[in-house]
Amino acid sequence: MKETLDDKSRCDLVKYRLGRASETLDEARLMHSTAHYNTAVNRLYYACFYAVNALLLKYGIPAHTHNGTKSMLGLHFVSNGKIPQSDARIYSLLFHMRNSSDYDDFIYCDKAMVEDYIPKAEAFIEHIKELIAIETEESHT
Repeated sequence: MKETLDDKSRCDLVKYRLGRASETLDEARLMHSTAHYNTAVNRLYYACFYAVNALLLKYGIPAHTHNGTKSMLGLHFVSNGKIPQSDARIYSLLFHMRNSSDYDDFIYCDKAMVEDYIPKAEAFIEHIKELIAIETEESHT
């Protein structure tokens, strides 16, 4: 998104992206329940990606690629402790697993792996939602 957004449009887009994150988490759970584990990892990554994009948009931080999104998260939120290293690691791990399962041959995610990643992705997204809500409340006081 290259155009400049007014405050209301930015707020609406942040909410939309957080909604996409929640919907995509639901898709990951569905893919897990039907034993489509590679697809579940893909959806977990994208759920986190949408949440990170919402956070970056909230602060007007541009990121034009998946790597750029990951870098900007680290630079603006992990390095200063707003997002813990453990959350950054799960996002990075999902980023790499999504790339491998989508583009490499003979990469198979399994049930136990996805069951481990789901609550971690949920917690990561919840932390981002809380951070956006806290920052939003502070800007209104």
